[in-house]
Amino acid sequence: MTEVSARQEALAHLLVEARRDARQLTTLPDDLVPLTAADAYAVNEIVAKRLGWEPLGWKIAGTTDAVRTKLRLDTPIYGRTFRRFACSSPARFSAAELLDPLVECEFFVTLAHDLPPRETAWTMSEVIDAVGEVHAGIEVAECRYVRAALPAIPALLADGSASGRYVFGDRIAGWRGGLAAMRVQLEVDGVLRREGAGADVMDDPLRPLWWLAEERRRWGEGLRAGETISTGSMTGMLPVRGGQHVRARFGDSGIVEITFEA
Repeated sequence: MTEVSARQEALAHLLVEARRDARQLTTLPDDLVPLTAADAYAVNEIVAKRLGWEPLGWKIAGTTDAVRTKLRLDTPIYGRTFRRFACSSPARFSAAELLDPLVECEFFVTLAHDLPPRETAWTMSEVIDAVGEVHAGIEVAECRYVRAALPAIPALLADGSASGRYVFGDRIAGWRGGLAAMRVQLEVDGVLRREGAGADVMDDPLRPLWWLAEERRRWGEGLRAGETISTGSMTGMLPVRGGQHVRARFGDSGIVEITFEA
């Protein structure tokens, strides 16, 4: 992006300050809501650059019919993530420090090779060949807007599609042949609350990675080796509160655990 509009500049400033202060915006003026998805993603890029935080990679959301219906989306969405918010399971978070947290069980895919911008489209096999490793993971999504007064979707895209914290569980061996069939169960305080399978995510949880590679190719930026991409929730978006313990089981391949302290 070569030129920043006044409205993009104003929204980027608000989101940078909200990120730095770990707080939410209680309201957002209608005239600051981006007009298009492209404008919104440009704001997210401005925010990431001005924060100067080391990138972790990207999150993808809206990868299931249920989530797209809930959010009224026509396509998946994505946003920048940051390494300072990545940790290993078992993790502990203070619930009071989180911003309307939502727990989402996802595959975390880390690239071993670049997927740079180019003229021709990427194939699925090329994208898979760029993958280095896959982990069981939980995203604790957070939003810089209060849940009770969410603005229109383009404003959410500008906020990195509610990117939050990323808890890495076990590394998944044999990921090339088994992710679509893998069952995922989400327990809260030992009680099963949600379940799904890899195939719930665009029929193959590596397909969102291909989708993002194409989006970033068209943007002219691409994806880089070492970036981790969370490929979308198989268990929807589950709100959590202080005092709860969450455990996600990825078939027989991995477990991710988080305690949310009151």
